[in-house]
Amino acid sequence: MTTVRQLLDHKGRNVWSIRPDATVYEAIAKMAEKDAGSLVVMDGEKLVGIITERHYARNIMLKGKASPTTPVGDIMERRVVCATPEQTAEQCMAVMTDKRVRHLPVLEGKKVIGIISIGDLVKNIIGDQKFIIDQLVHYIHG
Repeated sequence: MTTVRQLLDHKGRNVWSIRPDATVYEAIAKMAEKDAGSLVVMDGEKLVGIITERHYARNIMLKGKASPTTPVGDIMERRVVCATPEQTAEQCMAVMTDKRVRHLPVLEGKKVIGIISIGDLVKNIIGDQKFIIDQLVHYIHG
């Protein structure tokens, strides 16, 4: 089983972050620049939240707020669901499904060392299934 650490070793450990006092506009611009669906919200070295495109759509667009004047801290999710490097891809998929989240910051102690998305997990599971299928085909054909 693939661990989160192995996923991060393969995909990289880039973590895009923003401060809670930054504007939502700045957050959306950074997500677009980095081609990311979320940003971790950091107060110094401390993880204090996460903001996603979904937070923007539901809390700014649908409520008629202005993204250039609304602070990230006003719409971010403060109860961040996280993963550890030792968890498996399957465990993370179960957590994401249960908690209805698409991004999991990865914490080693209290330090954010990466982030995984539902797309990362799906890609990994498809790769594992392809490997198993190839091995079975090879076994059958001798």
